[in-house]
Amino acid sequence: MLPILYSFRRCPYAIRARLALHVSGITHELREVSLRSKPACLLTASPKGSVPVLVLPDGQVIDESWDIMLWALQQHDPENWLGSQNRYLDQATRLISINDHSFKIALDRYKYADRHPEHPQAFYRNQGETFLQQLEDRLQASACLLGPDLSIADAAIFPFIRQFAGVDPEWFDRSPYPKLRDWTKALCHSGRFADIMRKHEVWQAGDVPLVINGNQGNTEPAFRQAALFGSTMHKP
Repeated sequence: MLPILYSFRRCPYAIRARLALHVSGITHELREVSLRSKPACLLTASPKGSVPVLVLPDGQVIDESWDIMLWALQQHDPENWLGSQNRYLDQATRLISINDHSFKIALDRYKYADRHPEHPQAFYRNQGETFLQQLEDRLQASACLLGPDLSIADAAIFPFIRQFAGVDPEWFDRSPYPKLRDWTKALCHSGRFADIMRKHEVWQAGDVPLVINGNQGNTEPAFRQAALFGSTMHKP
């Protein structure tokens, strides 16, 4: 039996989980779900009904994206995303806490400003910019968030910055965050991102399993280094 990942292609939490499974090279079954019609087996595994959810062969259920990333990288971390002796974890955890709480609230209100008419859209964007500036400052000092190479922090935060940038691409293109903009664009155009963003049919009970071969997970180390400097680019 293989681990089973319940996912939704565009969900930033699911994207970060798929990135970690990809880099770790773990072969697994992917089940793309419709959030409007969640399969019963997903709800049985995790009654909260959100994605991603990873069901391990022994029946253990991991239903938080950060925990899925940690589990995958603790099995195999060929590109050292956790750092030697997990030295990136403390810094990464602090950044992810900001990303997943205050920044995510600002992002949702910025993206769906019509649902929060008490302030104009620019107000919510300004709230999110506090975190953008923190990331820009880090990227001014090094190519990636925790140093010269990509880490778990980059992979966990990138999907949310991509989403923020997509709300108003013209604004992001002229925003005062050039390093963050380059970092975002490079990762968006990496081969690894293209791989994990492939479109799949919504899974139905009885379907032939869609197996993601872990041996294909490490074909492009460009996500770590070269993509950040303009080589080996692919469009998702």
